Amino acid sequence: MNAQADGPASGPVPWDKPFALKLLADLMRIRRMEERCAELYGQQKIRGFLHLYIGEEAVAVGALNALRADDNLVATYREHGHALVRGLPMASIMAEMYGKREGCARGRGGSMHLFDRATRLYGGNAIVGGGLPLAAGLAMADRMQGRRALTACFFGDGAVAEGAFHEAMNLAALWKLPVLFCCENNLYAMGTAIERYQSQTDLCVKASSYGMPATRVDGMDVVAVHEATQAAAELVRDGGGPMFVEYRTYRFRAHSMFDAELYRTKTEVEAWKARGPIHGYTARLKAQGLLTEDEFLAIDAAAQAEVEQAVAFAEAGTWEPVEDLLKDVTTPVGAPAP
Repeated sequence: MNAQADGPASGPVPWDKPFALKLLADLMRIRRMEERCAELYGQQKIRGFLHLYIGEEAVAVGALNALRADDNLVATYREHGHALVRGLPMASIMAEMYGKREGCARGRGGSMHLFDRATRLYGGNAIVGGGLPLAAGLAMADRMQGRRALTACFFGDGAVAEGAFHEAMNLAALWKLPVLFCCENNLYAMGTAIERYQSQTDLCVKASSYGMPATRVDGMDVVAVHEATQAAAELVRDGGGPMFVEYRTYRFRAHSMFDAELYRTKTEVEAWKARGPIHGYTARLKAQGLLTEDEFLAIDAAAQAEVEQAVAFAEAGTWEPVEDLLKDVTTPVGAPAP
């Protein structure tokens, strides 16, 4: 399964020019930010774990632009693109990557734990499948409060093998909770190909077993992602209960910066790069007269300038004082104060 990559996405882009170019700008902002993060990691400016989203940008861009501002968002440790499209300032994200207290989680979360209550981003999550029960809880809270909103929960294909996936899916279906389960299937759980750890590789079958609608979409095509997510979100928001969307995508970089990447061939990676979400979408826009080369270069230059401004902000940021290290740390009842 994972050795095959279809041809580039094609077909008309159904949007007016401003919206079409907004999505292109989002794709470019994620790509340039992530490329710079890889460089900064090599310079030891960013430490700890770093999981890049390069290659998968069309999922976050297409899906989040189909959601509403009052919808909740739960993500994984590969969440930088989601946070950026959701509306977090790139400077705040970069400062968090640096571990500076000007970051969105005051430097305490780092790459895997971006959080922003104002935009209803309820965290990246370092635990595989850990966001699924949280999403069910957020959706239940919204329904109890009479809010007409949904919770979009993003997770990888590896999370489908976790017990939390089945528990959350079961309860969401049983209670008809407004959860949009967004599976970013990049065909590998870390370094293990999906056919080596799943007896049933059709993930929509697993979701359907819980009595909820499920659909699969080309996750390399930002247009297909947006349209599928918009349709699914309307169903969920209108009281149809939860829905499962599988975005078939592919990461161009290693699982993390510590991954030797010995489990897939360069030929396979290059085949998927030929379906890259940015150049494929760019070609379609140009073919329709919605984009010129000068406009593309301007969008790219703006993205790179934003990245450098974010890096400068993070570099100028401050470290949390040592005396604040126990701030917000809860002491168990009966335990001596620290």
